[in-house]
Amino acid sequence: MIHIWLDESDRHGEFYSNFYGGILVPSRYYPEVLARMRGVVAKANINDEIKWQKVNEYHFEKYKLVVDELFDLALEDKLKIRIFFRHNQYSPNRITPEERKADYPMLYYQFIKYAFGLPYADKTDLDSMILYIDEIPLRRSERDEFISHIRALANDPILKKKGLNIPNDGIIEVNSKNHLPLQFMDVILGAICFKLNEKDKLKTEGENKVGKRTLLKLKLYRHINQRIREIYPNFNIGITTPIREKSDSWTQVYRHWSFIPKYHTRDTSRTKRAKK
Repeated sequence: MIHIWLDESDRHGEFYSNFYGGILVPSRYYPEVLARMRGVVAKANINDEIKWQKVNEYHFEKYKLVVDELFDLALEDKLKIRIFFRHNQYSPNRITPEERKADYPMLYYQFIKYAFGLPYADKTDLDSMILYIDEIPLRRSERDEFISHIRALANDPILKKKGLNIPNDGIIEVNSKNHLPLQFMDVILGAICFKLNEKDKLKTEGENKVGKRTLLKLKLYRHINQRIREIYPNFNIGITTPIREKSDSWTQVYRHWSFIPKYHTRDTSRTKRAKK
């Protein structure tokens, strides 16, 4: 069995949009992973919900401990981290106005289906899959349709052959306050979004300088980047993590997916280079 916690961040950013993040934990490591997350939270004396937006002088060292525990677990291959985003310079073609408005469920579905490399997982892992999705910002009918599409993954020919099973109660909408993996992911996803959309360069209103909290966020992002580079020395934040074999999409413990629609129009005026 595998457990996957799923979070989302900025739907619209200056350069990159539609940020999704996920942490996958095989059931054999589930008790240890959650115990170690609770342990580091207790050690850091964190008594409130862990969120990227709360990074400040008080939380900085505490959140570094959270980041380190998460990447230690990844390096021990006890969990996998996936980040998805879309570069604004690539606009999809061949979609209706209604589909364009439905980017949240459409891209979220793509993320769940492909980002974790499920076709290359061991059959013993795919005998059951539980998804914990942070609060879904859709109307009831749209939410039900979204969940129905995710459940239909079990009927995908490749995944069905692998034995993927999603129980009736296997897709759960949750509150991140009650799930530490979602809180840990919020810090990583927030940091990636922060850097890709150059929020580290935003200056305090009325002043010609970057604020103290922004500088602390940049410092924490750099720490996260350093931990990622322990896995991939040549890590590039803005591109899809390279693979040598298709099975790497499953076995790699940390991956980015920079989504480009199959049919798209490219507008280079929406790049960082054009802004400069």
